[in-house]
Amino acid sequence: MKKTLLLLAMSAVLLTCCKQEKEIVNLPRTEASAEVVAAVDAFVKATETEPVRPDSIKLHSIMIVKHGEVVLERWMNGHSAEMPHVMHSVSKTFTATAVGLAINEGKLSLTDPVTKFFADKLPAEPSDNLRAMTVRDLLTMTCGHDAEPNVRRDTADWVTGFLAWPVVHKPGEYYLYNSMGTYMLSAIVQQVTSEKLIDYLDTRLFQPLHIERPQWDESPQGISCGGWGLYLKTEDMAKMGQLFLQQGRWNGKQIVPAEWLKEMSSYQVPSAPSGTRFEDLEKAGLTKDNNDWVQGYGYQMWICRHNAFRADGFAGQYIIVLPDRDAVLVLTTSSSLYQPYLDLVWKHLLPVL
Repeated sequence: MKKTLLLLAMSAVLLTCCKQEKEIVNLPRTEASAEVVAAVDAFVKATETEPVRPDSIKLHSIMIVKHGEVVLERWMNGHSAEMPHVMHSVSKTFTATAVGLAINEGKLSLTDPVTKFFADKLPAEPSDNLRAMTVRDLLTMTCGHDAEPNVRRDTADWVTGFLAWPVVHKPGEYYLYNSMGTYMLSAIVQQVTSEKLIDYLDTRLFQPLHIERPQWDESPQGISCGGWGLYLKTEDMAKMGQLFLQQGRWNGKQIVPAEWLKEMSSYQVPSAPSGTRFEDLEKAGLTKDNNDWVQGYGYQMWICRHNAFRADGFAGQYIIVLPDRDAVLVLTTSSSLYQPYLDLVWKHLLPVL
């Protein structure tokens, strides 16, 4: 009897070990229902026929993940599963993740002033507003600028140019979409870790998710651009969305703090579309009922309608996370339309998720 119990116990241990050793390299697949296939067909057709301007939306890929399984995936217009796609501002979400990891390691904090990290690059007489700017202000696009710093061509050193740009508003109080602010987050991560952002994320995020080391464009100073310039495959994007649904756990390990991902994807400040000022929203007819860019902003992520949130890139690169439906929707495209494009997503794809 004792021998039988011992054998059963050993078998249970072996089974547990086998389960623990089985890592998810690629997301599991399952067959899409006829309803999902029909919805995607209708969505694709709508992107080709409904927009006001012909050829204004050219889809490159679609991936739908439900309950952690890919239920549908398509590539179009010369793109393929193994082809990395430029992320544009989806890059920002990965930069914010790196900031959270660095905070968790005690290398910086949300309340650290930006000037703390670049004492040798400050203007001769830093303004009070510049001194008040914090890491959190960079994350929430509330740096205090009245116009985004245009320093990529005009200055030899991008950090120096950013710090010299007038900070008109009190930081933390005025939202303005600001890609150079995200570049500064990348520069801060490099400053406190002695690693480029891409290297810092490689061991902490990319390798655990089995994302082959991606390309990330750099500034002339050798700093990952942060706010743009990352290249990923469609499934890499889906894994990142699924990581949010799994509250930072992957293959049984907590690779990103759950609380940080929750802060990133939660409302932090009111928002407006890139290139639109708050005072112009009413004139443009943009409301929370009809626009996904005025729902609020987290840490380098947008809040959506339908209790969703998204990483969002120029020309229609999206990682849309829908917690209520335990689903992730990934889209890559070349689009000159934004809200009409998302409207088609809600119209055709949301009902089958």
